[in-house]
Amino acid sequence: MADRRVELCGGQLSGRRAHRGSIRLSCPASHQLTRLAVVSTVAETTGEVFTPEIGVGVKANLDLTVHAFGAMFVVLAATTLCGRLARLIRQPTVVGEMVAGVLLGPSFFGAVAPGLQHHLFNTNVKSVLYVLSMIGLTFYMFLVGTEVDHGTLDRRTTRRAGVLAVSGIVPSFALGAGSAFIFYHTLSRPDVSRWNFMLFLGGALSITAFPMLARILEERGITRTPLGGLTLVAAAIDDAAAWGVLAVVVAVASAGGPADVALTIGGAAAFALVMLTVGTRLLTVFARSVERDGTLRREKMAIVLLLVLAAGYFTEEIGIFTVFGGFITGLAMPDRPMLRRELRTRLTDVNSILLLPVFFAYSGLNTRLGGLDSWTMAAMLLLVVAVAVVGKYGGCLLGARSQGTSWRQASAIGGLMNARGLMILIFINISMSYDLVSSETFSILVIAAIVTTAMALPVYRVSMPDWLEENERAAARAPAADVETVPAASRGGSLVVGNEVSPTSA
Repeated sequence: MADRRVELCGGQLSGRRAHRGSIRLSCPASHQLTRLAVVSTVAETTGEVFTPEIGVGVKANLDLTVHAFGAMFVVLAATTLCGRLARLIRQPTVVGEMVAGVLLGPSFFGAVAPGLQHHLFNTNVKSVLYVLSMIGLTFYMFLVGTEVDHGTLDRRTTRRAGVLAVSGIVPSFALGAGSAFIFYHTLSRPDVSRWNFMLFLGGALSITAFPMLARILEERGITRTPLGGLTLVAAAIDDAAAWGVLAVVVAVASAGGPADVALTIGGAAAFALVMLTVGTRLLTVFARSVERDGTLRREKMAIVLLLVLAAGYFTEEIGIFTVFGGFITGLAMPDRPMLRRELRTRLTDVNSILLLPVFFAYSGLNTRLGGLDSWTMAAMLLLVVAVAVVGKYGGCLLGARSQGTSWRQASAIGGLMNARGLMILIFINISMSYDLVSSETFSILVIAAIVTTAMALPVYRVSMPDWLEENERAAARAPAADVETVPAASRGGSLVVGNEVSPTSA
């Protein structure tokens, strides 16, 4: 009996398989991933072993590699260029990279050159980009965790930061969840429950761009000031709460029932508890051995990488997501300057320059602004942006003011806490992978992320001029002084009285 061919046409498998359990699929090489997936599906269904043509498979893999390299070249070039342009207008690099992702998507690149855009970012290439972006995000969140300064986590600072974090989370979550409840039929997918969509939108609007906030404070030289420490700890608490909300949302979406939800959340809590107690003690021993060596050797770097990958695998398996595992592992790392410096040196460049831009591109490829061309969706966009700004900026402004800061300092804190940056993109992409968000709402939240992130530095600069920043640094150098006059380069001088600062003339 001769072999018969099986055709893959329009996504449908037709034809008859051959005897002896072999099968030959006739389809373009660019559909190799689909082809192999079909083979695997048929094999699992029938229990028989099928063998695709090896020669065609190798060629398909080579073609996919070429396409992926071309796509990554375009992504890296676009994000680097847009990041540079963002810095020229005094915006964070991440704003340019987010805009680059949207420009590479169907709304711009796809509209100008649809054939080329589809050729570069076809379905199989997008699958490769997704895997690379998830690897990059997991290690990015690991680095975020390592940057949390354990020295700022004293009881007083943590209590004040907790008040500030709650003042930003509660109104943002309430306004977001309320908007989701009222406009559920406009914004939500029909197969997502109203309750779960309320949790999703409330959590998404509650998040803060902790890594970007840390970078801004570091660049301005006020990380170790009272204002900087308070803001950093508040942002860390803020994001931890948002990830907790996302864990609940994902658990409800992916689990079969209440018992499965409880198992998922309980597993995540147990993982975090073990990593932050037993894990931290073991990693402290590890850090001491690194310090004795004077460098992070190859085999010890491999241990760190294996630990992050294992944590990501475990949290993915229990239904949370790989980024949660990466973040908790980073948080468990001991506060040892040498170990942190080595990890940043080894991981930051490749991750932030190559892998994270892939994530921005992947997010942009899923952003379809054409769905927002109706008056209804345009109104929803304005509503979401307004809710995001009022809830986070307004809440943190009042919360910081209640902690004794001046109005200027409170406004600066509110502007920084209002930035969503990369963190909300991670949040909504995870949610989209679980079919929790429509393409229109996804696009609205991408635009909200860009707008709120672009607002951060202008609001901060208006609120915290150079003379006030200098007084913050002076207060950190001499925290016990009740009254101190500090020279300022451009304003002649400043008078610090407690937390209140007044400029004086030369």
